[in-house]
Amino acid sequence: MKERHSFGGSIGFVLAAAGSAVGLGNIWRFPYFAAKDGGGLFLLVYLILLFTFGFTLLITEVAIGRKTLQGPLTAYDKIKKGWKPLGVISCIVPVIIMPYYCVIGGWVLKYCFVFLGGQGTAAAEDGYFGGYITSTTQPLVLTIVFLAICAIIVILGVNKGIEASSKIIMPILIVLVLIISVFALTITHTDAEGITRTGMEGLKIYLIPNLEGLTFATLLNVIVDAMGQLFFSLSVAMGIMVAYGSYVSKEANLQKSVMQIQLFDTAIAFLAGVMIIPAIYAFAGTEGMSAGPGLMFVSLPKIFASMGSIGIIMGILFFVMVLFAAVTSAVSVMEAVVSSLMDQFHMSRKKAAFIEGGIALIGGIFVCLGYNKMYFEVTLPTGTTGQLLDIMDYISNNLLMPLGAILTCILIGWVAKPKTIEDEITLNGEKFGFHKMYVVMIKFVAPIMLTVLLLESAGVLRLFM
Repeated sequence: MKERHSFGGSIGFVLAAAGSAVGLGNIWRFPYFAAKDGGGLFLLVYLILLFTFGFTLLITEVAIGRKTLQGPLTAYDKIKKGWKPLGVISCIVPVIIMPYYCVIGGWVLKYCFVFLGGQGTAAAEDGYFGGYITSTTQPLVLTIVFLAICAIIVILGVNKGIEASSKIIMPILIVLVLIISVFALTITHTDAEGITRTGMEGLKIYLIPNLEGLTFATLLNVIVDAMGQLFFSLSVAMGIMVAYGSYVSKEANLQKSVMQIQLFDTAIAFLAGVMIIPAIYAFAGTEGMSAGPGLMFVSLPKIFASMGSIGIIMGILFFVMVLFAAVTSAVSVMEAVVSSLMDQFHMSRKKAAFIEGGIALIGGIFVCLGYNKMYFEVTLPTGTTGQLLDIMDYISNNLLMPLGAILTCILIGWVAKPKTIEDEITLNGEKFGFHKMYVVMIKFVAPIMLTVLLLESAGVLRLFM
């Protein structure tokens, strides 16, 4: 059997895994929830969940990967015979995500080119974003370009592709985030009514808990929001961490690496809030916050345009940073599928990458057409109105991911038993200080929380709240 490639060291794994976790969700969802859910209150709840709920799910998947040396499709059946369906769910999720992630990556590329070309003010005009995504040719071309970038990195392999690119991209991404965050705090803006707001005032809104009107129902809502954001942010239940875990050296300290990934991911998510909330507040007040594409492609370009010439520079730095975050995440999504195909069918990396690339391309074409020739709208169980991209996102993120995570908790907590994972964590004699917490979380707390998240995603909780 051909020897499995592995990361050159712990730092390579941590940067690659953190690159996967640091994606668009950190940038366009985290600041929105923080602003909506009482600033510091959301941050506090998020941090508590991170080192309990998040740690449990993340270390479980990484340990499954390293223990089995398999991609997500085949790993679960190695843990316990008969659990292949869980592997199938874990593999379907990235197959669904990759096409629409490439389309969004194409949008980010477009805005990079626009700001690099000095056309940032045009991007701030009403209807610019809608006009772009409903056009037929350019979104498709840039989707293909983004997909090609990701495919090249994946084809180059674990060391020369994923690890090498992460070691270059992640430090640059951190520097860009820090520059933009510091700049956001220096902003002062006086609106048409003569009201002056500053970035530092926006930072206070972000950091200081707002407990005004806090009830049990609103606190529960904050917990569900924080749990959902954390769950999607850490790249769990997508097969990614199982795949990356299978490339981790047997000598590596898993517990230490997972803690570093969490800190990395949370630092970037926190700084995304520092980048965005003070800037939005200074120019648009607390009402200006939105989430998703509306925040990134509509609200922020308007703010960059309001800054004058410095806004063009900030726009370039911001969208290059977002592009880097999107590439590292999309590479990990693609790798989850490629590693699965390689392990299941014993095919070459190049062949597996071409197959997954072909699936992503076909799916991406349909997603692009979903905004023009194949446009339709549906109301999702969450109450939002969506198109084809939103339907794919809902099925993968809101249904299959929580379901896969619940089944993982049942497998490890009750069938294979927590000792299966603990033995891998302590393989080299390391102490597992979180042993008791881990057992309680994987057997009882995490499955209950994930069930609540699944019911919320399916729209069931909305009937009772």
